[in-house]
Amino acid sequence: MSSSSEQTRGPRWLPLAVFLALIAAFPLVSPNAYFLSIMAFAGIHILLSTGLNLLMGYAGQVSLGHAAFWGLGAYISGVLTAKFGWSPVLALAASLAGTCLVALAVGLPTLRLKGHYLAMATLGVGVIVHTLFVQLAGLTGGPSGLVDVPSFSAGRFKVDSVLGNYYLIWALVGVGLIVALNLSQSRMGRALTAIRGSEAAAECMGVNTYRYKVIVFVLSAAYAAVAGTLYVHSINFVAPDTFGFMSSVLLLTMVVVGGIGSFWGPVIGASILTLLPEYLRAYDGLEVVLYGLILVGVMMFMPKGLAPLFRSLHLRFGLAGRK
Repeated sequence: MSSSSEQTRGPRWLPLAVFLALIAAFPLVSPNAYFLSIMAFAGIHILLSTGLNLLMGYAGQVSLGHAAFWGLGAYISGVLTAKFGWSPVLALAASLAGTCLVALAVGLPTLRLKGHYLAMATLGVGVIVHTLFVQLAGLTGGPSGLVDVPSFSAGRFKVDSVLGNYYLIWALVGVGLIVALNLSQSRMGRALTAIRGSEAAAECMGVNTYRYKVIVFVLSAAYAAVAGTLYVHSINFVAPDTFGFMSSVLLLTMVVVGGIGSFWGPVIGASILTLLPEYLRAYDGLEVVLYGLILVGVMMFMPKGLAPLFRSLHLRFGLAGRK
């Protein structure tokens, strides 16, 4: 029994180990600071998309306000370090705790709703939080944004270079991916999958659906809080426009394009939609149109996203190699 379990788990952990090893070796192949910074932002988007995928892909709960938790993570850490002189490590802990508390306060009432009602509720939360970022100018800097945010540091260890920031971000992305993969193989992961399939059937099987939905909602917000902290300390600045409704749409697009409910879906979608605009800077404004076209095209022709396509290619070439 144990050997069969290891055989099913092994192949799932191996690709992740290879992927993280390639990420660690990337600066050796491409030490260019510009490409490293783009890959660092891709890591932040992967962290955000992975958290959102836990909520939408595994539990089947629609959220249109995920950027609000990203913004909370960024602003809590940014304000504590820039305005009050906190250590970034303590600010990260406060950001994580504060964002999770807000998510819990939001999730307890809203997760009793279903379908479009839940989507509209999370959209409303996102609008409220974005408005607070603008109106609380004494703390947040208002529409102009918060400046002079220090780089991440822990004691004498300070991340003040592009390379150091790259490795810090991807180290935490690796932790996030490991947690997500472990959760997908756990009892909680199976319960969330049952909820996505049929909430009524899951309740008949003894699954406390409301409790699991609240837990995964808070966990998804925790991913966003960490991503927000990494974001604000990497660019040393934060503004409200980064966390508006379109950012939530973009995160949703990343999950759907990659493959909602698939472990590798957020990685694929976030990577493509982070790197693609870099090749389209000559066509100002085309990014938003392209995101919409990709979303519509994927929904029409690849409703399960790009992850199944990558998986089929892997299996095809893998089997061909064995032959």
